[in-house]
Amino acid sequence: MGRGDLSNDQWAVLGPLLPVAVLGRPALRRRRLIDGIRWRVRTGSPWRDLPPEYDPWQTVYGLFRRWQRDGVWAAVLTRLQAQADAAGLITWDVNVDSTICRAHQHAAGARRDSRAQKEPPGGNLTEPDDHGLGRSRGGWGLDPES
Repeated sequence: MGRGDLSNDQWAVLGPLLPVAVLGRPALRRRRLIDGIRWRVRTGSPWRDLPPEYDPWQTVYGLFRRWQRDGVWAAVLTRLQAQADAAGLITWDVNVDSTICRAHQHAAGARRDSRAQKEPPGGNLTEPDDHGLGRSRGGWGLDPES
């Protein structure tokens, strides 16, 4: 187990929330794929730099994208939050200062019309038409008029 990999206790909570593997993928390999996805998300490195102990990067990326398109990640997050809330582990205090919300520099490279992309960004939620990047009083950020 690597430094950031799931512990047995964490896997016992997460495993039952994941979809049932149709092709009979062994649980050990599935756990390795999830750890590979977590490694990539945690480090922010390119998929191609994924260490080989997590399986080929194409396999790990394929599972990540498939579950992203199917809305699996959002559903797992919702179920984990519900479990933690029921156990009293979450305090729902939220404070957002919009003066610090800015678009990432790579966000500017996306197509203006997401429907024109070869493959949509993913997930089962669609972005409202009035969302977009543009110049605002505070600089580049989310601007509904662009």
